[in-house]
Amino acid sequence: MHWRVVTLDRGDHGVRVDRVLLRHLRDERSVSRNQIQKWIDAGDVLVNGAPPSRAAWRIQAGDDLQVRFEPRRPRSRPAAESIALDILYEDDDLLAINKPAGLVVHPSYKHAAGTLMNGVLARARGWPQGAKPALLGRLDKQTSGVVLITKKPKVHALQHAMNARRIDKDYLAVVWGKPTPIRGTIDLALDRDPWDRRRITVTDRGGQPSVTRYERLATVSTFSLVRLRLITGRMHQIRVHLAAKGWPIVGDAVYGRKAAPATSPESEIAQAFPRQALHAWRLTLRHPASGKELSIEAPLPADMRELIKALKL
Repeated sequence: MHWRVVTLDRGDHGVRVDRVLLRHLRDERSVSRNQIQKWIDAGDVLVNGAPPSRAAWRIQAGDDLQVRFEPRRPRSRPAAESIALDILYEDDDLLAINKPAGLVVHPSYKHAAGTLMNGVLARARGWPQGAKPALLGRLDKQTSGVVLITKKPKVHALQHAMNARRIDKDYLAVVWGKPTPIRGTIDLALDRDPWDRRRITVTDRGGQPSVTRYERLATVSTFSLVRLRLITGRMHQIRVHLAAKGWPIVGDAVYGRKAAPATSPESEIAQAFPRQALHAWRLTLRHPASGKELSIEAPLPADMRELIKALKL
């Protein structure tokens, strides 16, 4: 544990101490509103040498602010692990994997091992010298579907193609409600929630421009099957966009519909679905070596097929 002195400025005067800490500790990835509240409750935040009585304590001109916490250790390089991978496509330049729901894509602070990338590193042992895997985009832990990986440094330029919107990324989702009109575009800027850095929120000031196109494929009762195309690729973009429009994804524990008494057998089935019903169905791109169009599809997993059948979609 170490103490960090927070350098205050005029923009902090009269602002709640928890908001001030969120603003100044953005370089610490683990910091959230809940974490700051725990620090305050534990006496690990000091204003002028004394713990503030509450998170709403207002900072004044000339105050001295300190916080004590355990700095995050630098990440170690991920290790190769023998993990079963569902290969959709592979050649000398690219590898496409059908990721199951529940598998983390890349090692992180909370998931140091057992990820898709750990399994790819084990597979890469058999690649030619100089080949090195690099992810082209990621999927949330509970989202299934296509993950694309490049093998050669020169092919990593595909990342720029993805950023330039030259790779089409199509998804399928089961949502609450009836998206209207039948086809449309959701254009809402997104940013991290200032109170919880793990969440994303729609914002009307600043944020990152974010665009999702959708097409409603079927609607029965209060549920719809929707096809989506990412025009931009922000964190949690589809989930947040659909929720903001009033069509949250079935099973989304973060942005989805809050628990309520089931009003039908179908709503009971939807409420019991254990993960967000979102599947990265297809990627379409120009192959970096041949220039030919390449389309890679991941079949719907069994849990989503059963959900769609149960909801009569």
